[in-house]
Amino acid sequence: MAKRDHINIKGACQNNLKNIDVSIPKHKLVVMTGVSGSGKSSLAFDTLYAEGYRRYAENLSSHARFFLHSIKKPKVKRIENLSPAIAIDQKSDAHNPRSTVGTVTDVYDFLRILYSEVGVPHCPDCNIKLEKQDEQQLIKKIKNMDAGTQLMILGTWQGTQKTAEDKLSAIGSQGYSKVRIRGKIMFVDQAKRQSIQDDVKIQVVIDRITLVPIRFDRERIVDSLQTAARLSKGEAVVLVDNDDELKYNKHCQCPRCGFVLKNVTAKNFSFNSPEGACERCSGLGSVFQIDLDKVIPNKALSIGEGAVMPWSRAGGRVNGTSQHTQILKGLAKKYKFSLKVPVKKIPREKLEKILYGTGKDTITIKNKTNTPKDIHFEGLDHELEEKYKVADSSYVRSEIERYLTKKTCPKCNGMRLKTPFLNVKVLDKRISDVVQMEIEKLIVFLKDTAGKAPKEFDKSSATIMQQLLNEIISRLVPLQDVGVGYLNLDRNTQTLSGGEFQRVRLATQLYSGLSDVVYVLDEPSVGLHTRDTKKLINTLRKLKGEGNSIVVVEHDRDIIESADYIIDIGPKAGKEGGKVIFCGTYKKLKHSKAQTAQYLFKKKKCKESRARNKPSNLLVVKGAAQNNLKNIDVTIPLGKLVSIVGVSGSGKSSLVNDILAKALRKTIYGSLDDPGTYKKIEGAQNLSKVVIIGQSSIGRSPRSNAATYTGVFSHIRKLFAQTEQASKRGFTSSHFSFNMRGGRCEYCQGEGVKKIEMHLLNNVYADCPHCGGTRYNKKMLEIQYHGVNIVDVLNMSVEYAHHFFNSHHLIADKLKALRDVGLGYLRLGQSATALSGGEAQRIKLATELASKSNGSTLYILDEPTIGLHFSDVCQLLKVLQGLVDGGNSVVVVEHNMDVINSSDWVIELGPEGGQGGGEVVFEGIPAKLRKAKTWTGKMIR
Repeated sequence: MAKRDHINIKGACQNNLKNIDVSIPKHKLVVMTGVSGSGKSSLAFDTLYAEGYRRYAENLSSHARFFLHSIKKPKVKRIENLSPAIAIDQKSDAHNPRSTVGTVTDVYDFLRILYSEVGVPHCPDCNIKLEKQDEQQLIKKIKNMDAGTQLMILGTWQGTQKTAEDKLSAIGSQGYSKVRIRGKIMFVDQAKRQSIQDDVKIQVVIDRITLVPIRFDRERIVDSLQTAARLSKGEAVVLVDNDDELKYNKHCQCPRCGFVLKNVTAKNFSFNSPEGACERCSGLGSVFQIDLDKVIPNKALSIGEGAVMPWSRAGGRVNGTSQHTQILKGLAKKYKFSLKVPVKKIPREKLEKILYGTGKDTITIKNKTNTPKDIHFEGLDHELEEKYKVADSSYVRSEIERYLTKKTCPKCNGMRLKTPFLNVKVLDKRISDVVQMEIEKLIVFLKDTAGKAPKEFDKSSATIMQQLLNEIISRLVPLQDVGVGYLNLDRNTQTLSGGEFQRVRLATQLYSGLSDVVYVLDEPSVGLHTRDTKKLINTLRKLKGEGNSIVVVEHDRDIIESADYIIDIGPKAGKEGGKVIFCGTYKKLKHSKAQTAQYLFKKKKCKESRARNKPSNLLVVKGAAQNNLKNIDVTIPLGKLVSIVGVSGSGKSSLVNDILAKALRKTIYGSLDDPGTYKKIEGAQNLSKVVIIGQSSIGRSPRSNAATYTGVFSHIRKLFAQTEQASKRGFTSSHFSFNMRGGRCEYCQGEGVKKIEMHLLNNVYADCPHCGGTRYNKKMLEIQYHGVNIVDVLNMSVEYAHHFFNSHHLIADKLKALRDVGLGYLRLGQSATALSGGEAQRIKLATELASKSNGSTLYILDEPTIGLHFSDVCQLLKVLQGLVDGGNSVVVVEHNMDVINSSDWVIELGPEGGQGGGEVVFEGIPAKLRKAKTWTGKMIR
């Protein structure tokens, strides 16, 4: 019988795995490592996790399976002793702009309950505490009145009737006989005979009571007050001796201005609910506003030549009788400006009439019958906003967004909620104050205030508050433990890196307390400074300590060293990988001849930076103040490999991605994308080109792949079209595209798969029965080039294809660039949706490498070592050094110590993350960094 303390995998053949057998110890921290493309993810995710998830899902009801995504059975003979599996990868499913760190961790739900249960409402205008009318106090006040006092209890009619006559009829039909109008008491029938305006307030007389000394009828008064409050939606009036008025309101009311806030519920604090979301931005915290520079980008053009881009028609010129043309002519006549002079000569206040309308003024236009007509013009801004609201197509929305700029909502100031609910406080803090605090500081604040309920709280409220605070703290602490304590709960998940999102999800699992689960993680150290890796390791050990099995695909030295068991897959990538070349402990790995061991134990290492001449030109960013940057000046030497380093959340991405990259694109290319906050950039004139290479996908469609993105597929299709067979049949290069009619399989339209509707279950995707998943019709498969057809080429690895097309320089050069960045294992036709962020980034880099550079180009890369083995990092460094040797400049945001050591110049931001960061703490060469007292300096020694 197989041991129950190991997961035994037999005959794994998924992707490039070579029918391998491997035994993984349970309840241990297991690291799978190996060169990029060796098969680690195929074993960990596509085999181990896929089968664990599939088995668990199959045991659920069909109704439950409907809500889960389906996974194909992996290519493996059998897996023994497998527990349910949870995958925590870097792919964020949170594309919703409403998704925040607080919502994905459920912390925000507990905050909503806390504020709805024990929150103290304040007046949004007076900023004083709202008071709730105490029924007992009112009764006590009435009881102390003199005998014989006349009381009249009134309720304002709040019916849906529009006319006074209909209101009075409705009041009479409910059995009420008297009303009070303008201070005068009269019968309902009497009121009907008088001329009463429809908007006059009508008060219904609910009860008339004379106080007697013998018996105080408390029940009658309470019942009448409640009836009046129901009738007038919360408020009742007690008229004393037909003179003084006592108001009763069961809702919270401002004692100074009379502002009333009805009962507060948890929904009122949800920006995803109409009850709580800000009316202006619908809970998004930001709005799109028209931008004059985007609407009229070329100020040298006249309006008549089509300067107003959204309205440009007929080659851009204003002519004809279109509605927009007539409006422009009407505006020009009304405000006395010419449609024929360059826009830069027209005063801005007159241009703003086009953008924001004429207000109360009217302009004269002519309709289709040439008849003059006066209209109120509401402006291009209003027109685009209305179109955006009703647009069903993402294309239409993206076209409108070209002319808009995203800005903080002016009504809620980015806080997402309606004003009354933003003024509900707990411990003198609004919910917006709490979610904007850094998690580390929020934990300290909540721990300090736990058990300190306000004096006015009763015992029940104090208990509720304490329980909720304890629950919130217990969910926040794991976030701090995994190294994302610098985030705040209001941080949009779309702005998180893959590593950050993965660690947020890991924190929620740490809180869940599950046991005997297999957790499969994909490089959780991505984007994490070496200082914080120890926190991550402790988190993984906590999960293991709860009886779980942790399988991590990783290249980080510290995590490999901390592993209980290591599995090295290789020896190389692609077809030359897929084998288990080492299994064992860290101590045993030291004696292995595997590449991992060679680099891990310093038998091999990347070349460090070589001396280069002092830079003749500098790029200087002045007054950088985006996010947490402290108005800093940063000097970047050109013609060098420069690393921007620092602990997670120190401001690296704010400086490089939000300011430097966007500002240079705007300066050099005239991009419409607004950069972050800064004063100016000096030295941009020394650059002829800027190339920004991020981790975003190379395509959202499965049709996109490395061959199509780099352009190499176009050249390959031309080769096939030039063959004798293709020429005889009249095939052109377009016939060899799976995206176009002619050569593709029309049954699946070149997708290669067909969707099968499963009704109560998830849809299943199967290979197209007509083309067998090849994407092409049979005629195209008959055309061969040197013994292979177009499908065979798409299934080739980059390495093999480079040798195969070696005689064709255009193709070979592009493939060589892919090979040089460590992607020799990649299949040419591998779908873009199956690529990691690191692979997508290196494909973009290879595309740029294949194009000719004139020098003076700045390459900006965001953690290009993601997913790279030690040997691949060295290969990447050769490429980056080659770019610098060619007269270019390279700026990388990195944590990898090999890259930092190989840099010509290092700029460290810090000293901490979040509000504790945003300053330049080091500038210099790596040798000096080793002596610095910064966090990176300590770790690089």
